[in-house]
Amino acid sequence: MPKQQSSAPIRVAVAGLGAIGLKVAEALNAGIPGCTLTAVSAKNVAAARARLAHLQHPVQVVAIDALEPLADLVVECAPAHLLAEIVEPFLRAGKKAVVLSCGALLQHESLLDIARDSDGQIIVPTGALIGLDAVSAAAEGEIRSVRMITRKPVKGLAGAPYLTENKIDIDSITEPLLLFQGTARAAAAGFPANLNVAVALSLAGIGPDRTTLEIWADPNLERNIHRIDVDADSARFSMTIENIPSENPRTGRITALSVISCLRKMNAPQRVGS
Repeated sequence: MPKQQSSAPIRVAVAGLGAIGLKVAEALNAGIPGCTLTAVSAKNVAAARARLAHLQHPVQVVAIDALEPLADLVVECAPAHLLAEIVEPFLRAGKKAVVLSCGALLQHESLLDIARDSDGQIIVPTGALIGLDAVSAAAEGEIRSVRMITRKPVKGLAGAPYLTENKIDIDSITEPLLLFQGTARAAAAGFPANLNVAVALSLAGIGPDRTTLEIWADPNLERNIHRIDVDADSARFSMTIENIPSENPRTGRITALSVISCLRKMNAPQRVGS
C-alpha cells in the first residue's frame, strides 16, 4: 500500500512576545514537527522585530488584527484584556487558539459559543500545573471537591488588583501571609496575571465556582508552589509542583515548555496523555 502523503504543517501565530511568547516563537522557529511559525504580534512591533532578529528563519511581525489570515492556530501569550481581540477571529474562522490567559475566559464565555458554532477550538495547555489529565478523567465520574493552595514569592504577586483594592501591602512582610480564600472565579478576577492555573484546574474539573483556593505570599520562597487536593468517586489524590519563575516572576518556566509540548502533540505519530 502506498504511503499516505503527509499533511501540511500547521501555520502557527504567536500573540505576545514576553517571556512565554518569545520562548515559544524560538522553539517553533528552531523546528517543531508538524508546525511552522508564520507570524508574531506584539504591542511594540519595532521592539518585537529586534527581539526576533536572532531567529534563523525570519518571521512576520504584524498587528493583532492581521494575524488570523496568516495562521491556522494562534498561541495567546498576551495580557488578559487582549484575549478576545486575539482569539475571536481565529474561532470565527473555524481555527484553533491555545489560550494562556484562561482566567479571562470566564469574562468572555461567548468565545466558547463562537468556537462551538464555527467548529473552532479553544485549547488550554497544562501550563504551570500537573495532573490535569487525572482531574479531567475524574470529572467523567463524580468529583466531590477540588482544593488548591498556591504559595508565591512576594514579587510574583506584586501589582495584583486584589491587593490594591483591599489595600494589602506585601512588600515588607517577613513571614507567610494568607491573602485570599475563595473560588477560582474570584481568584481569577483578583489576580488576573497570577492565577490562570486555578482556572485551568477548574475547567478540567468541577468548574470555577466549586473549585476553592488559598493564595499565600511567602517572602522566604523563590519558587511558585501549587498543591492540589482532589476527592472523587474514582480516586483521592494530591499533587504538588514547585515552579522556577521565568524572566517574568508571575510565570513559571514550565509554562512555555507546556505550550511547546502541546504544539508538538498536534500532528505527532504518538501522543501520551489524554
